[in-house]
Amino acid sequence: MPESPIRKLAPFALEAEKKGVHIHHLNIGQPDIASPKNALNSIKKHKIETLSYAPSNGFESYRNKLSKYYQEKRIEISSEEIIITTGGSEALSFAISCVCDPGDEVIIPEPYYANYLGFSTSASVNVIPLTCSLEEDFALPTSETIKSLISEKTKAIILCNPGNPTGRLYDNIELERIRSIAIEHDLYVISDEVYREFAYDGKKHKSILSLEGMEENGILIDSVSKRYSLCGARIGLIASKNKIFMNSAMKFAQARLSPPTLAQIVSEAALETDKNYFTEVIDEYISRRNYMVNRLNKIPGVKCSNPSGAFYCVAELPINNSDHFCQWMLKDYEFRGETVMLAPCTGFYSNQELGKKQVRLAYVLKIKELQRAMDCLEHGLKKYLESTHANH
Repeated sequence: MPESPIRKLAPFALEAEKKGVHIHHLNIGQPDIASPKNALNSIKKHKIETLSYAPSNGFESYRNKLSKYYQEKRIEISSEEIIITTGGSEALSFAISCVCDPGDEVIIPEPYYANYLGFSTSASVNVIPLTCSLEEDFALPTSETIKSLISEKTKAIILCNPGNPTGRLYDNIELERIRSIAIEHDLYVISDEVYREFAYDGKKHKSILSLEGMEENGILIDSVSKRYSLCGARIGLIASKNKIFMNSAMKFAQARLSPPTLAQIVSEAALETDKNYFTEVIDEYISRRNYMVNRLNKIPGVKCSNPSGAFYCVAELPINNSDHFCQWMLKDYEFRGETVMLAPCTGFYSNQELGKKQVRLAYVLKIKELQRAMDCLEHGLKKYLESTHANH
């Protein structure tokens, strides 16, 4: 199993904290936005005497409400076409295991969410990377480029839309490209849409399941973690109109018994959250994005794309080893008693060399904290370059 590029630096952060250094955590997508109160309070209304198993596919009441939520988003999915999972992670693991046999291949645009590689590896499935570039804001390559990666062992294309780590929101042309390729070559499209609500600059998210002709090929992955700031609930789902696929996924769901009971109660209540919650949250993320991206691009030698969704960005730094730099920031550096924790992008590429100059940053802190974090990063980068130059 590959290491998590997001969590592998945790021991160095722990040591820094023991020394009294304050760490600005830009390395992980843990929002500081408060979870909806109505969701957290829902547990108090339930008089539970025995905390029992839930059905393997999740509570029917929750799935019924999810079906209505998707219909509002113009995604026609019934409650029978949804299986509740232990986080979006389990949904991804189920999907890959259902559509692939050992030795099969999945095509994934890179840089990609590192756990796609982990879930594929655990299922003995090979990841075929579709490399996207920062210079083009991580847009999908041409149809010819994508088709050139397809072999007789290719079973699926995995998309993250909007993207982690890039924040890329795929437009209609890109989605149509994927749709036509999937239908032509009879491939599944596993679409991870956990950041659906976070689309900026007047752009709208479009689900893979809303595209014409994708009934048998489209698989939706979703989660409450980011949408409602409920990362610890560990509630996700898998949805598809393909009955054979869903029957297969149900076998995996039965094998692990059931998704968490208490967390489903919270997640079901979260669907009743006032729409203003998202208006305020999205405005806040846009302000944070604008500040961080502008600030990064003003640092000498730094290039950062402007994401249209999620709450991540990828920045290219004037360094040669992002793993070493991120570790150095925690182990050997502090600025006014503070430092910054970043995610090196080596773990987001199949060929780690492509991520040697890049880091992923999550703008999940308030503006005042981001200002201090950027001060810290700018000063740290300058000191790092001076020290590495001196060593050479």
